[in-house]
Amino acid sequence: MRSAYSYIREAWKRPSDSYVGQLMRERVVQWRKQPAIVRIERPTRLDRARALGYKAKQGFVLVRVRVRKGGRRKPRPRAGRRPKALGVVKFKPAKSLRLMAEERAARKFPNLEVLNSYWVWEDGRYAWYEVILVDPHHPAIKSDPDINWICSPKHRGRVFRGLTSAGKKMRGLRKSRGLKGTHHYKWKKKRKKIREGRRRKAQREHPT
Repeated sequence: MRSAYSYIREAWKRPSDSYVGQLMRERVVQWRKQPAIVRIERPTRLDRARALGYKAKQGFVLVRVRVRKGGRRKPRPRAGRRPKALGVVKFKPAKSLRLMAEERAARKFPNLEVLNSYWVWEDGRYAWYEVILVDPHHPAIKSDPDINWICSPKHRGRVFRGLTSAGKKMRGLRKSRGLKGTHHYKWKKKRKKIREGRRRKAQREHPT
Protein backbone atom coordinates (compact mmCIF):
# COMPACT_ATOMS: atom_id res chain seq x y z
CA MET A 1 0.00 0.00 0.00
CA ARG A 2 1.45 3.32 -1.09
CA SER A 3 1.78 6.18 1.32
CA ALA A 4 0.58 9.72 0.78
CA TYR A 5 4.19 10.89 0.55
CA SER A 6 4.79 8.66 -2.48
CA TYR A 7 1.95 10.34 -4.40
CA ILE A 8 3.29 13.79 -3.51
CA ARG A 9 6.81 12.75 -4.55
CA GLU A 10 5.56 11.38 -7.86
CA ALA A 11 3.64 14.58 -8.63
CA TRP A 12 6.71 16.75 -7.94
CA LYS A 13 9.02 14.68 -10.15
CA ARG A 14 7.45 16.26 -13.25
CA PRO A 15 5.47 19.27 -12.05
CA SER A 16 4.45 20.40 -15.53
CA ASP A 17 2.75 17.04 -16.22
CA SER A 18 0.74 16.95 -12.98
CA TYR A 19 -1.56 19.19 -10.99
CA VAL A 20 1.49 20.84 -9.41
CA GLY A 21 2.31 22.92 -12.49
CA GLN A 22 -0.98 24.79 -12.68
CA LEU A 23 -1.17 25.16 -8.90
CA MET A 24 2.32 26.63 -8.62
CA ARG A 25 1.81 29.04 -11.51
CA GLU A 26 -1.14 30.50 -9.63
CA ARG A 27 0.82 30.70 -6.37
CA VAL A 28 3.86 32.35 -7.94
CA VAL A 29 1.70 35.32 -8.92
CA GLN A 30 1.32 36.08 -5.22
CA TRP A 31 4.88 35.08 -4.31
CA ARG A 32 6.33 37.73 -6.64
CA LYS A 33 4.52 40.44 -4.67
CA GLN A 34 5.79 39.21 -1.31
CA PRO A 35 9.14 40.06 0.33
CA ALA A 36 12.21 38.04 -0.60
CA ILE A 37 12.19 36.18 2.73
CA VAL A 38 8.85 35.03 4.13
CA ARG A 39 8.15 32.76 7.08
CA ILE A 40 5.53 30.11 6.29
CA GLU A 41 3.44 27.85 8.48
CA ARG A 42 3.68 24.57 6.56
CA PRO A 43 5.94 23.21 3.78
CA THR A 44 4.93 23.34 0.15
CA ARG A 45 6.58 19.97 -0.48
CA LEU A 46 5.73 17.92 2.59
CA ASP A 47 7.51 14.78 1.41
CA ARG A 48 10.77 16.62 0.74
CA ALA A 49 10.67 18.53 4.01
CA ARG A 50 10.09 15.38 6.05
CA ALA A 51 12.87 13.57 4.23
CA LEU A 52 15.28 16.38 5.15
CA GLY A 53 14.45 16.28 8.85
CA TYR A 54 11.47 18.60 9.27
CA LYS A 55 8.97 17.87 12.03
CA ALA A 56 5.71 19.68 12.74
CA LYS A 57 6.68 20.62 16.28
CA GLN A 58 7.96 23.57 18.23
CA GLY A 59 11.49 24.63 17.42
CA PHE A 60 11.22 24.14 13.66
CA VAL A 61 10.79 27.17 11.40
CA LEU A 62 10.12 27.20 7.65
CA VAL A 63 11.18 30.11 5.47
CA ARG A 64 10.61 30.66 1.76
CA VAL A 65 13.43 32.61 0.10
CA ARG A 66 13.38 34.23 -3.33
CA VAL A 67 16.73 34.43 -5.15
CA ARG A 68 17.41 36.22 -8.40
CA LYS A 69 18.70 33.96 -11.15
CA GLY A 70 21.55 34.55 -13.55
CA GLY A 71 25.21 35.50 -13.36
CA ARG A 72 26.94 38.27 -11.48
CA ARG A 73 25.93 41.88 -12.14
CA LYS A 74 29.28 43.60 -12.60
CA PRO A 75 29.51 47.40 -12.97
CA ARG A 76 30.52 48.51 -16.43
CA PRO A 77 33.82 50.45 -16.37
CA ARG A 78 33.69 54.07 -17.43
CA ALA A 79 37.19 54.22 -18.89
CA GLY A 80 37.81 52.87 -22.37
CA ARG A 81 39.32 49.48 -23.03
CA ARG A 82 38.96 46.45 -25.26
CA PRO A 83 35.58 44.71 -25.05
CA LYS A 84 37.23 41.47 -23.91
CA ALA A 85 38.80 43.30 -20.95
CA LEU A 86 35.62 44.92 -19.68
CA GLY A 87 34.97 42.20 -17.10
CA VAL A 88 31.19 42.61 -17.14
CA VAL A 89 29.62 39.44 -18.56
CA LYS A 90 30.29 35.72 -18.16
CA PHE A 91 30.94 35.93 -14.40
CA LYS A 92 29.27 33.07 -12.54
CA PRO A 93 29.07 32.81 -8.74
CA ALA A 94 30.81 29.88 -7.11
CA LYS A 95 27.87 29.44 -4.73
CA SER A 96 24.63 27.85 -5.84
CA LEU A 97 21.33 29.70 -5.60
CA ARG A 98 20.23 27.23 -2.95
CA LEU A 99 23.24 28.05 -0.75
CA MET A 100 22.58 31.76 -1.21
CA ALA A 101 18.99 31.22 -0.05
CA GLU A 102 20.20 29.36 3.05
CA GLU A 103 22.66 32.11 3.97
CA ARG A 104 20.08 34.85 3.55
CA ALA A 105 17.60 32.98 5.72
CA ALA A 106 20.28 32.50 8.39
CA ARG A 107 21.05 36.23 8.39
CA LYS A 108 17.35 37.03 8.70
CA PHE A 109 16.98 34.71 11.71
CA PRO A 110 20.34 34.88 13.53
CA ASN A 111 19.14 32.85 16.53
CA LEU A 112 18.30 29.81 14.36
CA GLU A 113 20.47 27.24 12.58
CA VAL A 114 19.91 26.01 9.02
CA LEU A 115 19.10 22.31 8.84
CA ASN A 116 18.52 21.91 5.11
CA SER A 117 16.64 23.34 2.14
CA TYR A 118 14.91 22.27 -1.07
CA TRP A 119 13.81 23.74 -4.40
CA VAL A 120 10.20 24.82 -4.76
CA TRP A 121 9.75 26.73 -8.03
CA GLU A 122 11.40 29.06 -10.50
CA ASP A 123 10.52 31.30 -13.41
CA GLY A 124 12.58 33.31 -15.85
CA ARG A 125 13.79 35.76 -13.21
CA TYR A 126 13.56 34.20 -9.73
CA ALA A 127 14.01 30.87 -7.99
CA TRP A 128 12.24 30.00 -4.74
CA TYR A 129 13.64 27.73 -2.04
CA GLU A 130 12.23 26.68 1.30
CA VAL A 131 14.77 26.58 4.14
CA ILE A 132 14.31 24.48 7.29
CA LEU A 133 15.57 26.31 10.37
CA VAL A 134 15.93 24.93 13.89
CA ASP A 135 16.04 26.73 17.23
CA PRO A 136 18.96 25.08 19.11
CA HIS A 137 17.87 26.66 22.42
CA HIS A 138 14.29 25.34 22.41
CA PRO A 139 13.53 22.63 25.01
CA ALA A 140 11.63 20.57 22.42
CA ILE A 141 14.75 20.46 20.23
CA LYS A 142 17.12 19.71 23.11
CA SER A 143 15.01 16.74 24.21
CA ASP A 144 14.64 15.25 20.71
CA PRO A 145 17.39 12.65 20.11
CA ASP A 146 16.94 12.93 16.33
CA ILE A 147 17.81 16.62 16.12
CA ASN A 148 19.55 17.63 19.36
CA TRP A 149 22.96 17.21 17.69
CA ILE A 150 22.44 20.68 16.22
CA CYS A 151 22.46 22.15 19.74
CA SER A 152 26.20 21.54 20.00
CA PRO A 153 28.36 24.71 19.82
CA LYS A 154 30.37 23.27 16.93
CA HIS A 155 27.30 23.60 14.68
CA ARG A 156 26.91 27.32 15.32
CA GLY A 157 26.83 29.18 12.03
CA ARG A 158 27.07 25.92 10.07
CA VAL A 159 25.61 27.38 6.89
CA PHE A 160 28.40 29.99 6.66
CA ARG A 161 31.07 27.29 7.01
CA GLY A 162 29.78 25.04 4.25
CA LEU A 163 28.42 22.33 6.56
CA THR A 164 24.94 22.05 5.08
CA SER A 165 24.12 19.79 2.15
CA ALA A 166 24.31 22.68 -0.35
CA GLY A 167 27.57 23.85 1.21
CA LYS A 168 29.20 20.43 0.97
CA LYS A 169 28.19 20.18 -2.66
CA MET A 170 29.71 23.60 -3.36
CA ARG A 171 32.95 22.48 -1.68
CA GLY A 172 33.15 19.43 -3.95
CA LEU A 173 32.54 16.86 -1.22
CA ARG A 174 29.76 15.18 -3.18
CA LYS A 175 32.23 13.95 -5.79
CA SER A 176 33.54 10.41 -5.71
CA ARG A 177 36.75 9.82 -3.76
CA GLY A 178 37.26 6.21 -4.80
CA LEU A 179 34.09 4.97 -3.12
CA LYS A 180 32.84 1.49 -3.78
CA GLY A 181 30.21 1.17 -6.47
CA THR A 182 31.46 4.00 -8.66
CA HIS A 183 32.67 3.47 -12.20
CA HIS A 184 36.16 4.68 -11.33
CA TYR A 185 36.41 2.23 -8.42
CA LYS A 186 35.27 -0.70 -10.57
CA TRP A 187 37.69 0.28 -13.33
CA LYS A 188 40.62 0.44 -10.89
CA LYS A 189 39.63 -2.90 -9.36
CA LYS A 190 39.48 -4.51 -12.79
CA ARG A 191 42.86 -3.10 -13.80
CA LYS A 192 44.37 -4.35 -10.56
CA LYS A 193 43.14 -7.88 -11.25
CA ILE A 194 44.57 -7.75 -14.77
CA ARG A 195 47.99 -6.65 -13.50
CA GLU A 196 48.01 -9.37 -10.84
CA GLY A 197 47.07 -11.98 -13.43
CA ARG A 198 49.88 -10.91 -15.74
CA ARG A 199 52.36 -10.95 -12.88
CA ARG A 200 51.38 -14.50 -11.85
CA LYS A 201 51.57 -15.66 -15.47
CA ALA A 202 55.06 -14.20 -15.84
CA GLN A 203 56.18 -15.90 -12.62
CA ARG A 204 54.93 -19.27 -13.89
CA GLU A 205 56.61 -18.90 -17.27
CA HIS A 206 59.88 -17.56 -15.87
CA PRO A 207 60.36 -18.90 -12.35
CA THR A 208 63.34 -17.46 -10.48
